[in-house]
Amino acid sequence: TFPLALDVGSGRGYIAQHLTKETVEKLIQVDIAENALKNAVESEIPTVNVVADEEFLPFKEDTFDLVVSSLSLHWVNDLPRAFREIHQVLKPDGVFIGAMFGGDTLYELRCSLQLAELEREGGFSPHVSPFTAVSDLGHLLSRAGFNTLTVDTDEIQVNYPGLFEVMEDLQGKYILYGNLFCMGESNCSWNRKPLLHRETMLAAAAIYREMYGNSDGSVPATFQIYYMIGWKFHESQARPAQRGSATVSFGDLAKIDGLLSRRKK
Repeated sequence: TFPLALDVGSGRGYIAQHLTKETVEKLIQVDIAENALKNAVESEIPTVNVVADEEFLPFKEDTFDLVVSSLSLHWVNDLPRAFREIHQVLKPDGVFIGAMFGGDTLYELRCSLQLAELEREGGFSPHVSPFTAVSDLGHLLSRAGFNTLTVDTDEIQVNYPGLFEVMEDLQGKYILYGNLFCMGESNCSWNRKPLLHRETMLAAAAIYREMYGNSDGSVPATFQIYYMIGWKFHESQARPAQRGSATVSFGDLAKIDGLLSRRKK
């Protein structure tokens, strides 16, 4: 049971709907979008909504037993700072559990747009928000102070009639995959082009279907999700044994069954 938990980038409170009083006694929901918090969905646990930036959390050090974040950290400008802020507000032996979009998210859309722009306009600019590579994530969490890290990846593929339907969903509507996530996304890059020419869009749609199209005529959109767990240090936590303290050599691992049976006798 976590007496006090924090949801960073809570949106309308999607995580709170899946928490119970037996797990979390009180939840603070933080998001930079005030309208999202005003329209937060009710939950069975007591919640408090706070408008704040993930990079500048307005809480004292060692406040929360649990911090969660679901699919919002890809919007953060300074991800290392956000991780440090999360680590700071956690109590010793507190845990951070998060999920964020990974580097292969929407690679079909990105590649199609880039090839179309190169062909029609002689160059390309980013049209999809940048994402973090999984090889960097563990390092960022460790540098922020987290230990006993767990990082995992998953890929979700959603099929659409074509490129235009993919972009329409990303910009204005919701993509629903069970209860895992819902989103209304557009590109957050400051250096993006304000618009795409009609000829470029038509070329991108043709490239998308040719390179990635399914046999039934639909096209896939891939969402890569990183799942992460990190703990704030406490004296009670298990630690690795000192270097050189092992009593069995790696060379003896092939004989492990025999060693164990002898020990039992």
